Amino acid sequence: MSTTETFPVQRTDEEWRAILSPEAYRVLRRHGTERAGTSPLDREKRPGTFVCAGCGTPVFTSETKFDSGTGWPSFFRPIEGAVATREDRSFFMRRTEVHCASCGGHLGHVFPDGPPPTGLRYCMNGVAMSFTPKGE
Repeated sequence: MSTTETFPVQRTDEEWRAILSPEAYRVLRRHGTERAGTSPLDREKRPGTFVCAGCGTPVFTSETKFDSGTGWPSFFRPIEGAVATREDRSFFMRRTEVHCASCGGHLGHVFPDGPPPTGLRYCMNGVAMSFTPKGE
C-alpha cells in the first residue's frame, strides 16, 4: 500500500491486527493471497452481499458472482464506487490489484477474461470478505 494514499476508514496496524484474523490481516493489510479452493465464499450461492472483512463496506452482490473454476470467489462487476484499482508489479508480473475504496484493504485482482456483460473477472480472496445473506 502506498504511504501517500489515505482512505475514509483509518486504523493503526495494531488496530487492524486486533480486529482481523491472522489470515485476513495477511491478505487485507499485507497483500497476501489465500490458497485456492479454501474459501467457503467460493461456493456461496445464496442471494446477498459480499462485504469487506476489514471495514464492512459492501463490495459485490451475489447477482454478479460466477463460478470461474479458479478456486476463488469471482465476480464480473463490483458495487459502484466500492473498490478501486492500482497496478501491481509483484512477482515479476503486471496485474491490476483490487482494493476496498473505504479502507484500502487488498481484496484480489481483476483480469480481462470474465463473462459478459463486462468481460472482467474480479478474482477475490474470500478471507478478505464476509457474506451477508439477503434480508439479514
